Amino acid sequence: MKTFTDNKGRIWTLEVTVATVKRVRALCRVDLNSIVELDKNNKPSAELLERLSSDPVLLVDVLYAVCKPQADKLGVTDEDFGEAMAGDTIEHATTALLEEVINFFPESKRMVMQRILSASRRFSEAARKKLEAELNGEFESRVVSELDRLTGSSGTVQVSAE
Repeated sequence: MKTFTDNKGRIWTLEVTVATVKRVRALCRVDLNSIVELDKNNKPSAELLERLSSDPVLLVDVLYAVCKPQADKLGVTDEDFGEAMAGDTIEHATTALLEEVINFFPESKRMVMQRILSASRRFSEAARKKLEAELNGEFESRVVSELDRLTGSSGTVQVSAE
């Protein structure tokens, strides 16, 4: 079982079982069984993984459904849960959820899913580094050039006499 801590300091334990998968289906209309599936060409597709990565609201809804028995015991509503989910907490919870979902599957599928998740993480890290380099390099230079062009100065802002 994996855990994460929300922004209110509550520790949530994730456990994915058949009952969990059924609960997530019922509450979120998301099938955790399809986190990685084969496409029409029999190649792995991570459409659900991409949806969860790009939609933090859906992701937090899924997390709440996974944690619902614990939330019910603590009297935490889905709104209370969502209010405690932002920033790095979402990233940590996502990692815990994906690892727990992967551990739910038998070894043969688990190994394939681990490889796909690993490749996805490498891709995300490479994309982050590229964006960071762009923001620190050419993008910054273009912004400064455009500001210079618009203000007619070279880095100094002219103050009005008024």
